[in-house]
Amino acid sequence: MRRFLILHFALCILHFVSASAQTQNPLYIVNGVEMESVRHIPEANIEHIDHLAANEATVAKYGERANNGVIIVTLRYDKEAEFTGGKPLAEYVAERVKWSESWGVARFVARYTIGADGSFRLGSILQSTDNQFRKRVLKALESLPKWKPATKQGRAVESDYVFAIQLPKGKAMPKEPYIVIR
Repeated sequence: MRRFLILHFALCILHFVSASAQTQNPLYIVNGVEMESVRHIPEANIEHIDHLAANEATVAKYGERANNGVIIVTLRYDKEAEFTGGKPLAEYVAERVKWSESWGVARFVARYTIGADGSFRLGSILQSTDNQFRKRVLKALESLPKWKPATKQGRAVESDYVFAIQLPKGKAMPKEPYIVIR
């Protein structure tokens, strides 16, 4: 059933995004809070998804932003896990990874889990463009402070996220080379 809901959610998003260039995105409501996007939410954290068509009742309830429909996402937790490092996780890690501009641009993307005890567990590495950069990021991730875990009805629960870092800041990844045969 959960896989069906996630598939339904993905199809709804695809429908809204591809309908036309003039179409606006639907209104996303995640755990009662309006959001611009839901792409950052790992599917493992989604408990339930509802799609409300753009009709008079929906617009009356949610206002003009609901003119393109509403997607309501209920997560497995009421409150997300909080990083206790005093700044966003990517910024915290970037300060601990020494990476010179002369070494080029590097990116690292991975899934991670915050346990109910506040522990950080690295999951699958989704992208790593440089081995030295990966080693430095992994070393920085090993020394993270404990997190405040996500909560559901006042109880700590496990939650999943995706972490991405690219250094040096403000530099774009080079385009991959390709060959044109005529």
